[in-house]
Formats: sequence, structure tokens, C-alpha cells
Amino acid sequence: MIVRSFSDIENTDRHVKAASGTWESKRIVLAKEKVGFSLHETVLYAGTETSMWYANHIEAVLCTEGEAELTNDETGETHWISPGTMYLLNGHEHHTLRPKTDFRCVCVFNPPVTGREDHDENGVYPLLTEEA
Repeated sequence: MIVRSFSDIENTDRHVKAASGTWESKRIVLAKEKVGFSLHETVLYAGTETSMWYANHIEAVLCTEGEAELTNDETGETHWISPGTMYLLNGHEHHTLRPKTDFRCVCVFNPPVTGREDHDENGVYPLLTEEA
């Protein structure tokens, strides 16, 4: 059994701040736990814009605080995301998130991330693996 709090994660290698300066993420469960998914709490900052494309992962996102506009960059369709709303990127969609307020969410990734990932120039997390 693993029990872990946000205070355990703050200012450790599990507390990742994006090079873009648009978000930070507390990586609660990672690939090294070997449970088949990773679990994160992420905050995207108000007034920013983050374009992403999880070419190598499926991501589910549940908003717990704040509001943001989500755009499917492939179709132009937009959605208003607020607390209690989930979105699932089950088709590896290119998407952009524009938080109107600080936007806090819980994210699940499959395959799990290692904790070292950040978006590349295409908005993609590389597919990193853990040593056995």
C-alpha cells in the first residue's frame, strides 16, 4: 500500500514545473510504482495557453477547481471545462487549454509517465520508460 500526500511531493522530483511556465504538476503515482497508470494533480495558470498532443499516451482529466476553455485543435470544437467536468483524450487529439482562472485538475495517464516528462515543441510527452 502506498500513502502519499501533496506535502510529501512538494519541492521534490515529483513536483514538476513546465519549462513553458504555464503549469506545474504533482506526480502522485508514477511508472516506477508499476500499477499501469500514473496519477497527477496539475495546475495550469490563469491567462496562459498550453497546446498539447499526447501522441504516446491516453489522458483523462477531471477538473476540481477553476475554469478553462478546451479546444480540439483538429476540429475547432470548443468546450467549457469547470469543476466536476472530465475530458478524455482517447483519440490522441491535439488540443489547447486556455485557463480563465487557475485551473486545478487530476490527470490519469496510460501508459504511466516516469515523472521526467515535459511537452516538446509539438506539445508531446516523450514515451519514457523505467528501468526494470
